[in-house]
Amino acid sequence: MQKIVPSLWFDNNAEEATDFYTNIFQNSKKKEVAYHDAASAQASGQPEGSVLTTVFEIEGYKMMTVNGGPIFKPNPAISFTVSINAAEEIDRLWQELSPGSKVLMPLDTYPFNPKYGWIEDKYGFSWQLILADEEVVQKIVPSFLFTQDQFGQAEAAIKFYTSLFENSQIDVINRYNDGLLDEETAAKYGEAVAHAVFSLNGENFIAMDGGDEHEFQFNEAVSLIVNCETQEEIDKFWHGLSAQPEAEQCGWLKDKFGVSWQITPVILGELLSDPDPAKASRTMEAMLQMKKLDIAALKKAHQGS
Repeated sequence: MQKIVPSLWFDNNAEEATDFYTNIFQNSKKKEVAYHDAASAQASGQPEGSVLTTVFEIEGYKMMTVNGGPIFKPNPAISFTVSINAAEEIDRLWQELSPGSKVLMPLDTYPFNPKYGWIEDKYGFSWQLILADEEVVQKIVPSFLFTQDQFGQAEAAIKFYTSLFENSQIDVINRYNDGLLDEETAAKYGEAVAHAVFSLNGENFIAMDGGDEHEFQFNEAVSLIVNCETQEEIDKFWHGLSAQPEAEQCGWLKDKFGVSWQITPVILGELLSDPDPAKASRTMEAMLQMKKLDIAALKKAHQGS
C-alpha cells in the first residue's frame, strides 16, 4: 500500500481533471469515486450527490482529488516531477498538458538535464518533466519548493520528515554553491538547497529552496494523506507534524513549514463507502466534528452506538 498519497483540491471539476490526467499519462486508471452526502455537502457548500473525491493512478502512482469549494488555489510550491526515459514521450506529454497552461520553465536543454520543462496545467497544478537516463520505479515524485519566509528551510524539513517516518533516508543534497550553477546564483543563495532527493516510508520526494522572490508558498491545495493502520500511528504523526492548532480539522493539519497533511485511518474509506447510507452518513458526520481522527469513535458512529 502506498503510505503517502497526494491530494489535489478542486472547486467542482475533480472528476474532469481525473479523467484528463488518466487519459494523458501512461499506466493510469481511475479507481474510485465518492459523492457528497448531506453532511459533507453542508460543510463544503457543494451540492449533495456531486463528486466529493476521486482516487486514481498515473504511471502507477496513487493520487486523490477532492471537490472542496473555491477556498484553496494550487501553486508551484508542491509540484510533481515526472521522470521519462524517451524524449518523444516528454514532447507528447508536454503537448497534452499545454492547452490552457502556464509555462514556468520552457521545455529545453539545461545544464542539469538535456530535456526538461516545468508547466502549470489548466487546473493550476504543476508538473516538471525531465528526461531520465535509466528506468525509474517511481516515475511521479512530489517536489517541495521552499519560498518566502520558508526559504532556507528545505534541509531542516528533509531531516525532520525522515526522522518521523520509518524506512526513510536522505539520498542526495546539492547546494547552490556546490559549483554546479553560475557564480551569481551561487553567491545569492549560498548553502541553500538547490536540489535534494529523499524517501519517506520508501517513497521518493524532492525538495529545494526557491528564493524569497516567489509570490506563493505552501497551502492546502496540495496536501499529503498519511494512511494509518492504528490509532497509535495516527497519534504519532498527528503530534509529530501538527504545528498550527487553527489548521486542525477533520484529520487535516499543517506542519511547522506550512505543508498540509491528512492523517487518516485506512479503515475510514471502508466506513464511508458502506452500502448502508445511514452508516456512511453517521461516519461522515462524526468525522466532520473531529480534529485528530479517532478510529474507535468513527466505528461507534458507524454502528450507531
